[in-house]
Amino acid sequence: MSVPMSAPDITEAEIQAVQQVLHTSYLSIGPQIKAFEQAMADYVGLPHAVGVNSGTSGLHLCCIATGARDGDLVITTPFSFIASANSILYERAIPIFVDVDPVTGNIDPQLVAEAASDLMRGGTAARRWMPRRHNAPGMLRAIMPVHAFGQPADMDPINAVAAEYGLHVIEDACEAIGSMYKGRMAGTLSDAAVFAFYPNKQMTTGEGGMIVTHRDDWASLFRSLRNQGRDVFDAWLNHTRLGYNYRLDEMSAALGVVQLQRIEELIARRAQVAAWYNEQLADLELVERPQLSPYTTRMSWFVYVIRILPPADRNTVMRRLADAGIPSRPYFTPIHLQPFYREQFGYEPGDFPVTERLGNLSLALPFSSVMREEQVTEVVHHLRAALP
Repeated sequence: MSVPMSAPDITEAEIQAVQQVLHTSYLSIGPQIKAFEQAMADYVGLPHAVGVNSGTSGLHLCCIATGARDGDLVITTPFSFIASANSILYERAIPIFVDVDPVTGNIDPQLVAEAASDLMRGGTAARRWMPRRHNAPGMLRAIMPVHAFGQPADMDPINAVAAEYGLHVIEDACEAIGSMYKGRMAGTLSDAAVFAFYPNKQMTTGEGGMIVTHRDDWASLFRSLRNQGRDVFDAWLNHTRLGYNYRLDEMSAALGVVQLQRIEELIARRAQVAAWYNEQLADLELVERPQLSPYTTRMSWFVYVIRILPPADRNTVMRRLADAGIPSRPYFTPIHLQPFYREQFGYEPGDFPVTERLGNLSLALPFSSVMREEQVTEVVHHLRAALP
């Protein structure tokens, strides 16, 4: 039985929507992006949504909005896809990593509070949090929590820290569209948030992302920055500020409009696949299933990530699954141990032990909204055989 790692959930409605765009004269900056943005704003309950060509682009624009510049600091997590930290570096600011909660893999709010306090005081206290090769801290500007695997980070205490020290908060919600924290939508818990729509996400536009915010000034800035710095009042080929070509095209936006109309169906289907995995893995002592926090009102499943517990070895299990034709992936390789970050900042193994433990144990199994129960059974069958 063929079991792909992931697959988009595309119907005839999406195909027709894209084809209709191709029969018009608008392939960029047309009615579809406006419709997609309005639908997203309505879905999350915020006044503004700004489409961009990737989640990474959206995070970059959010970093610009915080005012982070050369040598400034942004607190974030090392247990994430690398784009979250990279977006900070694009503005020559410095990601300040703090370790994560061992249950969820999300950033630890208590460590966020300690880091913010020490960094605001400066001096010897601040050096505890600085990378080895950057010991002259700039101004702390923002906190960027990541909703890992679709589960919201614990946002209330993070926002309390931000309020105490006058910091901005950016939600990396690229994996969490539709998730809810204490009854509130992920993406509505900060100054601005970013969703992403790569083909393995809950919904897809092929490539693409969306920034959502309640701030009028930031929304205007995002619209200018994504379009080479043009403001709405600028004449043709006049540009107010340094900008980027981060626009989302009309075909992608049309796909997004239909996918967003189906979002509750897509989230429910993924929840069903996760439930099948939870049931069939319940008796495996060397497999730790994903756990939800009490504050997670709804989990929007992006991936299904288990932990392979000793004496089993994650890499051995992954290799045996591959030999049986079952794909799987380590999720995540810690950002601070990626070659560029080790070379640039001097990070070493042992710097963030919880993140490193999760990085060594975590394994993403095949997962999508089009996955069938018999495919889940096939994966679990081979997983059982791969365990010692």
